[in-house]
Amino acid sequence: MKIGNNSDIGNAIAQVAAKQQQAKAPAPSAEAATKGASSAAAAGVPVTFSNAARGVDAAARGPAEFDAGKVKAVKAAIENGTFKVDADAVADKLLSNAEETFSRSRSRN
Repeated sequence: MKIGNNSDIGNAIAQVAAKQQQAKAPAPSAEAATKGASSAAAAGVPVTFSNAARGVDAAARGPAEFDAGKVKAVKAAIENGTFKVDADAVADKLLSNAEETFSRSRSRN
């Protein structure tokens, strides 16, 4: 049994947590950003981004895609004590993630 990427509750939770951390972090001042840019220009190091990197940046800035109705339903089920965890789905996802992590670490060595 596999968990589909579009219905992962974990993604929604991670996105909410990331937004909360961003809200807590102080935003850099415009003056600090300008100083950083001018020091990089003074160093003479050109920086370019690949199309793939630009695509990742654009995707990260896009609206978060999650089913608010499903999140609300899960939250209500947890509060009511009726939420059931599908142990097979959790185990499959853990194994899949572990396999992916190990394959990445092996390919780097």
